[in-house]
Amino acid sequence: MTDEQELEDALSCPAPADVVALASLPGVILVLGVAGKMGPGLARLARRASEQAGVRRRVIGVARFAAPGVREALERDGIETIACDLLDRAAVSRLPACPNVVYMVGRKFGTADDRELTWATNVYAAALAAERFAGSRIVAFSTGNVYPLTPVASGGPREIGPTGPVGEYAESARGRERLLEFFSRRDGTPMAILRLNYAIEPRYGVVRDVADRVLRGEPVDLAMGHVNVIWQRDASAVALRAFAHCAVPPFVLNVTGPETVSIRAVATRLGELLGVAPRFAGEERETALLSNAARCHELFGPPTVPLARMIELVAEWVRRGGRGLGRPTHYEEREGRF
Repeated sequence: MTDEQELEDALSCPAPADVVALASLPGVILVLGVAGKMGPGLARLARRASEQAGVRRRVIGVARFAAPGVREALERDGIETIACDLLDRAAVSRLPACPNVVYMVGRKFGTADDRELTWATNVYAAALAAERFAGSRIVAFSTGNVYPLTPVASGGPREIGPTGPVGEYAESARGRERLLEFFSRRDGTPMAILRLNYAIEPRYGVVRDVADRVLRGEPVDLAMGHVNVIWQRDASAVALRAFAHCAVPPFVLNVTGPETVSIRAVATRLGELLGVAPRFAGEERETALLSNAARCHELFGPPTVPLARMIELVAEWVRRGGRGLGRPTHYEEREGRF
């Protein structure tokens, strides 16, 4: 991938299983929060998979569209767009009825400075959407941050295990799940809740964070010595295939890669590819923020892009001077302060 157009194409390229899934899904797809990091690629993936399936389908993206160019780029690619403040009840009530909703609204960074906005975005907005789209199939993104730090050797919590969010962001994310579950049960709305961590691509994500530090000669923090990651296109594909599993109460699924990934090992490999010896700070702890996604892989198969290839793609992008989004994940944060 030599430029952003090739990258966007790769992040929205359907696999055969995506085409099969969209062939059997009736109706319009509405993506709430489409202007975030994953939203444009997911919307394009839905459109391209539908076209390859021979299905004439409207894909509609909804967001405030505060960043310039995002709305125009989506519309060029055949995605209809609606500008809407998803915290405005009246505006949400005017959104068109749709049988399939992908809910991607969320706020993480800046929580420490504006806790109220984080809770409103992560909880209140979910309630408004669940009320407006009662009876629709809703696939809602959540986060692996709802889990506590767990022993690295355990492989991470499964969906049936207890949650234990650390910090206000994680607490609000669990609040979002609770509100969605309430409306699912009350209104009979079939839902799937996807606990994602961490989606990556060359411009953003844990591997990009580590690559930037290695290239700049900055120490790589080992306090959170292990993580889970998944290629962003693979996470988007899971979301679209999850429509078939929406249920009352919500179907809950961890979405990430199969490995417990060593940050030290990732930095070492990136250093080899970039020709820079990595520096490290601190030592690995016995616990980390992890998820066990075995259920996801049993349902949908393994990710199409393995970890070794993800590292190579990020290293190649960084080595070429490829743009980053400038949004560090703060994966190393152990106290839940974002």
